[in-house]
Amino acid sequence: MQTNFTAEQLADPHVAESEKILRRCVHCGFCTATCPTYVTLGNELDSPRGRIYLIKDMLENGRAADAEVVTHIDRCLSCLACVTTCPSGVDYMHLVDHARVHIEKTYRRPPMDRLIRQVLAMVLPYPGRFRLALGLARLGRPLAPLLRRVAPLKPLAAMLDLAPQARPKPSTSTRSGSRGPDGERRGRVAILSGCAQPVLDPGINEATIRLLTRLGVEVVVPQGEGCCGALVHHMGKEDHALASARSNIDVWIREIEAGGLDAIIITASGCGTTIKDYGHMLRLDPAYAGKAARVSALAKDVTEYLSALELPEVESRGLAVAYHSACSMQHGQKITMAPKVLLRKAGFTVREPAEGHLCCGSAGTYNIMQPEISAQLKTRKVKNIEATRADVIATGNIGCMTQIGTATAIPIVHTVELLDWAYGGPKPAKLA
Repeated sequence: MQTNFTAEQLADPHVAESEKILRRCVHCGFCTATCPTYVTLGNELDSPRGRIYLIKDMLENGRAADAEVVTHIDRCLSCLACVTTCPSGVDYMHLVDHARVHIEKTYRRPPMDRLIRQVLAMVLPYPGRFRLALGLARLGRPLAPLLRRVAPLKPLAAMLDLAPQARPKPSTSTRSGSRGPDGERRGRVAILSGCAQPVLDPGINEATIRLLTRLGVEVVVPQGEGCCGALVHHMGKEDHALASARSNIDVWIREIEAGGLDAIIITASGCGTTIKDYGHMLRLDPAYAGKAARVSALAKDVTEYLSALELPEVESRGLAVAYHSACSMQHGQKITMAPKVLLRKAGFTVREPAEGHLCCGSAGTYNIMQPEISAQLKTRKVKNIEATRADVIATGNIGCMTQIGTATAIPIVHTVELLDWAYGGPKPAKLA
């Protein structure tokens, strides 16, 4: 794609990077076939190629974002299916990230939109606040039908619909400290507690810690760790996201220097994609660029780390598992085979749903901010999963678990919960 940025514009390193990304696009349109919003809506501007044109025009002309640009960028899930499909290697992820930051700085959103986004940014990354919000959601749930009738209030209705009926009790898995291995130590890792996941489903990290310690791996929950920054990063709130990244980097570097780490284990693939990108996000910060790159290099999805431990094969359990590959896992981190191989070795029959490359519609806060499109994608995803006639659904991302779980009677669990069960742990509560 030909660009016409001025030398003055290219002096901004963010614009210079976006210009390089834009130049790689050859208008081939392969991305349209795998873009969930284009497949759903059929609008060229709701495809990666269409959004690239909008972003180019906005940045090249040095103008503020307008309502049209914001509408179509907001509809992007950041699922990154287009990145997997693109034959030219267009780095769409960093281009749309830049566009979102530009929107946040130059566009004045309607009052209710601003308020809801601010509430999400102030609540979701903080477990204590999120737990309190879920308690309040139970009281507000009867209001959801009324809120759905008013367009600006639909995200509030979506929040109430997604809130679980009951909150799990707080888990000891989030308490800082070391969990020693059973027997001889084979490794030492830190585990990301996260923000929303320990509130919604603390059993995921409990299973991870049990499994790793049984396998001889010391697991450390570092003191002071917080949200990875992914949720606010995808809303264009870059200062907030980078502050979260720097805080976690300080915590993990301190742990690396104190006792060494073989990996930083992440059990939510959305968080993993962001943490693996810390090196890029902080590349211009002389105080953190090196440390961020070091942390990104150590970040591993739990299935990625387990694959290196060469787990033994066990007898079949006669249980069919529909494996849902989260977008952040298959497109963001390019981890496609490891979870399925691990499940098969653990004695499960793995079934792969049709259209596995398409997003389920969760995408961080997308199912709140874009509830209609999200609902269409969820329906399509659940139909394909249920067609496998599996006994259980496994995935590696809490957002997908929450989204899909609201629309099917098939129990959905984290992949690591099945692996923990197969290698000596308790049966997942949802299968009991």
